[in-house]
Amino acid sequence: DSVPPLRSEAAVRVLRGRMKGIQGHCNSCYMDAALFSLFSCSSVLDSMLFKPFPGCSQPVQSILRDEIVNPLRRTGFVKAASVMHLREQLTDKGQCSSFTNAEKDPEEFLNLIMHQVLGIEPLLRLQSGGQQQDCYCYQIFMEKEEALVVPDVQQLVEHSFLSSGLKLVEIPSCFIIQMPRFGKDYKMFSKILPSLELDITDLLLDSPRECCLCGDVATLECA
Repeated sequence: DSVPPLRSEAAVRVLRGRMKGIQGHCNSCYMDAALFSLFSCSSVLDSMLFKPFPGCSQPVQSILRDEIVNPLRRTGFVKAASVMHLREQLTDKGQCSSFTNAEKDPEEFLNLIMHQVLGIEPLLRLQSGGQQQDCYCYQIFMEKEEALVVPDVQQLVEHSFLSSGLKLVEIPSCFIIQMPRFGKDYKMFSKILPSLELDITDLLLDSPRECCLCGDVATLECA
């Protein structure tokens, strides 16, 4: 069956309180947070749950749909055993035994499940220095800026793209962004404000934009 994502008052009612979310166990936090972000309140990637991609692993798809996403949306809680079941399947597919006990980078998890296991086409097309790269998510890399004390996601994405010389080749169907983090001992920012909308106008390659001086179509860009 299919349970729609939670929205507005329903999301607050179902997801708030004790014993809600995805239960952590044995360094699963990276996967728990990624799965919650992707599926609890959004249907953008529901094709991962149903669509028969070429080379798609049906057992992984059914575990993801029936044991994790549907219970999360229906009751607001997913037990650790369900996530461990998924981790065991990913261990077999990825030929990496540490997926069941070690902490991984969310990007490594997303690349494995989307590319190797489900066979989904890359979600992002980026260009830097004339070279194009396809990927499934974007991790924010940037130098510490004293002026940004409590930044929002819009500011972080713009600063990161600018400092890395990156542009989006096309408007992505889904823009997964990994916030900057540096383990348990050092955090670049104590808090990051979620941007409920993301303006990618200035991030798009060769996108028509307005001149800030005369209002006509701009012909030059000053970083």
